[in-house]
Formats: sequence, structure tokens, C-alpha cells
Amino acid sequence: MTLLPWEYMFQSFSASNFHDLFYPIALGSLVLLIALCVLYAVRTRALRHHPPYLDLYEWLLWTGIIAFGLLLIFSIFVWDFIFVLATVITSAVVFVWVRFVRFPPILAMYEQKLARQRYLSRQKYAHPEATIRTKSSRPTRVVRAAPAKRTRKRR
Repeated sequence: MTLLPWEYMFQSFSASNFHDLFYPIALGSLVLLIALCVLYAVRTRALRHHPPYLDLYEWLLWTGIIAFGLLLIFSIFVWDFIFVLATVITSAVVFVWVRFVRFPPILAMYEQKLARQRYLSRQKYAHPEATIRTKSSRPTRVVRAAPAKRTRKRR
């Protein structure tokens, strides 16, 4: 370390200036971007009937695409380290906020809604013959007479 810590902020983010950080950040962001896309595809297919979970994974997907995409761009086009640091901190805060602040109340309400639906359906079908149609409830078939033909009057 030859410079003061705040002087490193305006150094270009390259392998020569940040040899300990450059490859882990560049390759890690590429691997995490691919893993995030695969995870999103798998989880949304599994949870396609649960809209709050789909919203959660969509928020995480777009946050990850923006964060890891920016880190890749900063690595390829050699930006200053301050942009890399700001992106890492901001994206970590957004990931934590989405997962632990924004969606837990929404997911808790959705779980209560599902529990209520399960309880009501269990009550509805609690009797063993609840789904069997009884003979008295079957409508009787009514045979109607054919309508009489009308004749036209000639003038």
C-alpha cells in the first residue's frame, strides 16, 4: 500500500492497480449473474401460481442484473474504483432491503390467505359425503312438447 486509502478511490479499476480485487469481482459477478438467471428460471417455474413469490424473485433478478452487469462493465471498461465500491454497497443494501424489509410482510399476508383458504376448503369437505351428489338433489328431466307450427296468413 503506497497511497492513502481515499486516494485509491480514484485509481482505475484494473488488474494492475487492484490485483487482489479485480479478478474475484469480475469473475464473481459473471458467475453470480448466470446463477441468478438460472435460479430465477427455476424458481418462477416452480412458484408460478404464487404471485408474491414471483414478485420477490423478479425484484431480486433485476437488482442482480443491474448490479452484476455494472460490475462487469466497470471491469471491462476500466472505470474508477469509487464506482465499483458504490455499486457493491448500494446493491448489497438493495438486496437486503428487498429480501428482509419489503417482502416479508407481503409474504406473511399471502401465507395467511393460503391458510384461510385451506381451512375453509377443509371445513367444506369435512363430511365424508360432501362431494357425493344425493338422489334428491339431482334435477329431474322435463320433457317438453314440440312447439306448434304457425301458419302464415295470405293476403
